[in-house]
Amino acid sequence: MVTVTKEHFSPGQILASGQCFRMEEVKEGIWELVAGDRYLKIEETEEEHVFRFHCGEEELRDFWAPYFDLEGDYGAYKKRIDPADAYLVRAADFGRGIRILKQDLWEMIVTFIISQQNNIRRIRRIVQLLSETYGKKCVSGEGKVYDSFPGPGELARATEADLRACNLGYRSRYIRKTVEMVLGGEVDLKALEGMDYPAARAELMRLSGVGGKVADCICLFALHHLEAFPVDTHIKKVLDEQYPEGFPFERYAGFQGVLQQYIFYYVLHGRP
Repeated sequence: MVTVTKEHFSPGQILASGQCFRMEEVKEGIWELVAGDRYLKIEETEEEHVFRFHCGEEELRDFWAPYFDLEGDYGAYKKRIDPADAYLVRAADFGRGIRILKQDLWEMIVTFIISQQNNIRRIRRIVQLLSETYGKKCVSGEGKVYDSFPGPGELARATEADLRACNLGYRSRYIRKTVEMVLGGEVDLKALEGMDYPAARAELMRLSGVGGKVADCICLFALHHLEAFPVDTHIKKVLDEQYPEGFPFERYAGFQGVLQQYIFYYVLHGRP
């Protein structure tokens, strides 16, 4: 177990921000998370900004610190917000504990294909069912049994009908084709990890069922391209109402995606 002291970090806000779908608050102030084939429990302490991570120092350093972007200076991002932009100031303050996760690329490709025309609760159920059906049984150091997220090879065992049985609906054919493209080498996941944002976005959009918004989500939440700014119906409404002359993307070059998450979280959970 490792004690982590970090400002601008809230597991609860990250859980509710729509970035990941295998994290849950199992008890007040206690969260459990499965990422790929790894499991983590986080406990909030009575001290402000202090948390207990149920993992070793090495695992924290090598996996969970990058995963939660613990080295990122989110206070600096907030300070660069135009003080005259009252809406964005409120949104950033409301979601001050959000950080942009750096998640597994394959998991995010599948997850955000599933996310299309879907709600968060249903996405969670589908991702869990896929993991239970095609992932591997794992056991944490503390004896917690959980299911890993299935890789392309594991999902290759699923026919389109099998995927429909996991409640994927029309997205089943997208997942099936995407599995075939990755295993066939048409899209190289390793190469994607080395591409810049425009190239990665364009390459991702070659995958079945991946449009601009889904590609931006994958770029932001897996490849950590912080300039990606996914626009769904919620964000579009804010842009139309609050920024009729255009959002000032150039002012926030390099971290527009952080601001997108503040806005998205504020729309879902705040009082705009």
